Amino acid sequence: MGQRLPNPTTLFTSKPSAACTFLSLLVICILGFYTLHYVHPAPSSSNPQTALRFRRIFLSHATNATVASYLRALTLHSHLAGTPPSLDTAHFVRAHFMGLGLDTRSAHYNSLLSYPLRSSLSAHFSNGSHVDIPLTEPGLSTENGVVGAYHAYSPSGSAHAKVVFANHGTDEDYRALAELGVNVSGCVVLVKRGGDLPRGEAVGKAEQNGALAVLLYTEGRDGFKKGFERGLVRSGAGDPLTPGWAGVDGAERLDPEDPEVLKSFPKIPSVPLSAEAAELLLATLGGSPVPNQWRASLPAGVGGVGPGPTVMNFTYQGEKKVVAIHNVFAVIRGAEEPDRYVLLGNHRDAWTYGAVDPNSGTAALLDIARRYALLMRSGWIPRRTIILCSWDAEEFGMVGSTEWVEQNLANLGSKAVAYINVDCAVQGPGLFVRATPQLDNLIVEVTKKVKDPDSEGATVYETWMAANRSIDIQRLSALDSDFAPFVQHAGVPSIDMYYGRDFPVYHTAFDAYDWMVNFGDPLFQRHVAVAGIWGLLALHLADDSILPFNFLSYVDQLKHYKDVLSSLLDGSVSLHPLTTAIQEFAYAAKEVEHEAQRLRDVQSTSELVLLKKRALNDRLMLAERGFLDSDGLEGRHWFKHLVYAPSSDHESELLFFPGVADAIFQAKRMSGMEGQAKIQHEIWRVARAIQRAASSLRGEIF
Repeated sequence: MGQRLPNPTTLFTSKPSAACTFLSLLVICILGFYTLHYVHPAPSSSNPQTALRFRRIFLSHATNATVASYLRALTLHSHLAGTPPSLDTAHFVRAHFMGLGLDTRSAHYNSLLSYPLRSSLSAHFSNGSHVDIPLTEPGLSTENGVVGAYHAYSPSGSAHAKVVFANHGTDEDYRALAELGVNVSGCVVLVKRGGDLPRGEAVGKAEQNGALAVLLYTEGRDGFKKGFERGLVRSGAGDPLTPGWAGVDGAERLDPEDPEVLKSFPKIPSVPLSAEAAELLLATLGGSPVPNQWRASLPAGVGGVGPGPTVMNFTYQGEKKVVAIHNVFAVIRGAEEPDRYVLLGNHRDAWTYGAVDPNSGTAALLDIARRYALLMRSGWIPRRTIILCSWDAEEFGMVGSTEWVEQNLANLGSKAVAYINVDCAVQGPGLFVRATPQLDNLIVEVTKKVKDPDSEGATVYETWMAANRSIDIQRLSALDSDFAPFVQHAGVPSIDMYYGRDFPVYHTAFDAYDWMVNFGDPLFQRHVAVAGIWGLLALHLADDSILPFNFLSYVDQLKHYKDVLSSLLDGSVSLHPLTTAIQEFAYAAKEVEHEAQRLRDVQSTSELVLLKKRALNDRLMLAERGFLDSDGLEGRHWFKHLVYAPSSDHESELLFFPGVADAIFQAKRMSGMEGQAKIQHEIWRVARAIQRAASSLRGEIF
């Protein structure tokens, strides 16, 4: 236990006044509240030297073979969310946590997922011949558990029409076709996945241009051109029937035909296509020549853009049904601040075997659990509670994580310190990190402690610097993994990281253990590196007496965003509110950094010092919530964060200030004054959010 409070009767030697008595009682009540609500055991992991020893133990007990064995076990079967093999994988993770002696919990939700029933695709050529295109990889069938190629939430439908090639399917691409005199209305559109345009948006733009159906393919590398990239074509996050609240047993649910539900689904059908099949079609199209700016990424022998003469006979039938999904957790209760949570998360579900996506991350999470259990047997107890999260149904729109965040929004809003996400831990070489900016310094320091997996004698930091000439940490505006509900809905500081920018077997049946062993990470050294960084980040966040947040990085980012915005706007819109708010935030960030440094230097463990540290940590933790707006983004109210969230204009140059990006896009269809007013309003909203964050950092009302 920590030091006892002094007897209040010994604090005053003369008879106190009524005012003094009241103040004394008030101080005693406050200190008593914190004494009762979080325990102060003898220093363990909070002691800097002790914490350093435990971190070294954590790093020293990594074993490549152990991580490899976890991945092998996880990828024996395909495990699509909502299916029996997926439930088996949940049981495997649960048994692992329980076998380590960890406090293991689970949460299930009933969510609307989407599955294929039957589909067919055939190409009919001008010479009268035709080819049936099987919608699965060679050698596979439904008997071995691998789902056929499909797009989740695609509507059922059929088409018999000429093919048109639309490059990436962006607005610019359709304008290029129009300039060639090509009309895609009434056609089947062939689109190559690329850029930042989500699948659903590519289908939506084809629909807007009058297409009947869409074939989406990904450029294949030699040896993997027969793969079909399965994926999602709906918009939004979480269960479509419970938008904004959790799909627990007995919950309110919207009707599947409710307009609010239907607006997140495309209105025309689509299926994935292999690169091999796409190249066959491209070689048979006539019409206008492919624009020069499209040719760089196309194979030789491509003819025109169509329409036709090749005709596609297309049929897809699917079903949407409510199924149970299962999240699994391991909880390591904190000794001193058990009501402050550090969360590490990864999803388990996969379109097929999932060796890269996501089970390279799952294997790393299981190994972190093993090493944390070893630390506990060595006497380690974290200062704050650590929660290891294994999410379900991420591939259907971050469903498992979103439902859990929505269910626990109040507690997470007041108690979550940070969330660290790893989806595909290993895709190839090179570390890539995305984070909210106050975590930048911590990331840099941790990478200095972990051995680089690909460079003998170097740290991850040294290799990272050599490759980029600087530390390139991206941000979290995308809606593409389980950090999204934490950052964009709940305002929890977050990190997302992975090795390798992309990989050729993404969402295909070739994403299997053999690919990882032969190509992705043959010695599993990158897996070990990711687990080391991931686990160390959490140890610092859980054990450091002062949270390792530095908001000066946030200041730099906000200033940069303001400068970029200034270059895009003319003088009719004022950025003065934004400039003033950022200055206010910068002042608060400097002050809180000085305060944090002073308290780090204090050696005392008195109740008053502990109370000051607790109060400072709360301000550091809660500042990110200041960027939330209760009204959310216009027309997309689930997204509350006004700095980091996806824009509705997926071709926008702004990867920040999503409300401003939306307003700039919408202003193009408005009168000058009306558009300017809309942009100005969104700038004011961002300015107020930054002021709220500054106020949270200061911790003052007046």
